Amino acid sequence: MKEIILITGLSGAGKSQAAGILEDMGFYCVDNLPVELMTRFAELCLAAEGKYARTALVSDLRGQGNPERYLDSVLEFKAAVPGLKILFLEAQEQVIVNRYKETRHRHPLDPSGTNLLDAIRREREAMQPVRSMADMVVDTSEMPLAALKLRLGGLFSDGKDDEMSLHICSFGFKNGLPAGADLVLDVRFLPNPYYVPALKPLSGLDAPVRDYVCSFPDTRNFLQKLWELLEFLLPLYRREGKTSLLIAVGCTGGHHRSVAIAEALTEKLVAGGYPADCVHRDLR
Repeated sequence: MKEIILITGLSGAGKSQAAGILEDMGFYCVDNLPVELMTRFAELCLAAEGKYARTALVSDLRGQGNPERYLDSVLEFKAAVPGLKILFLEAQEQVIVNRYKETRHRHPLDPSGTNLLDAIRREREAMQPVRSMADMVVDTSEMPLAALKLRLGGLFSDGKDDEMSLHICSFGFKNGLPAGADLVLDVRFLPNPYYVPALKPLSGLDAPVRDYVCSFPDTRNFLQKLWELLEFLLPLYRREGKTSLLIAVGCTGGHHRSVAIAEALTEKLVAGGYPADCVHRDLR
């Protein structure tokens, strides 16, 4: 079943952020599409397969010139696309003023930058007919990005993105931290198989190395406490709207201890019902 959403509303209300959130949810998103092309683009999406099954278009008064023409185009779009959902974003005047001051962008109805408040009021009045036909109206005035993610997730989730994806990466500290790591675990306190002649040429993927690393009480206690920490943290990260988490596990070279612990942690997460995968950055 095709799902097409028109994201519209007031400038500065968060339409681009909403599009980014929907893109993370699996929507194919297009920002600032000219109104003359909306209906044609939607027809192409309806006729296509695969990635266009869920599509979101961002459109507003930017560059449209005539508000009445924009309203006519939205009406035409709504009539041409069965099941179209219109999401209208708005915010309080002072909130929009503050956002424009922070970003230093210019309002589309105030290109000279001389009367922002008047431009906001004129746009709100011009967009009122579109607001009245919207399926959902969201006021983002007191809504941080995490809250907006939760709101849109509740409105448009297909049930496939309810879980946060977890990525486990082993690495060696001598080669630097993995880019974008959310949590970094240092396991250099564990006994090092590198100094065991029979284990040195192996890696943490080999059973003898994993058995050696996991044979120590400190390792077992560490894994248990780490699991308890993650059971506490993961729901909180998810509540904040985080859709993925990169956990980096490091030892000296990234061959033995970090690999073994990363594999053990991934197995534990998967067994606990969390979608998790594992990579080993420095393993040769």
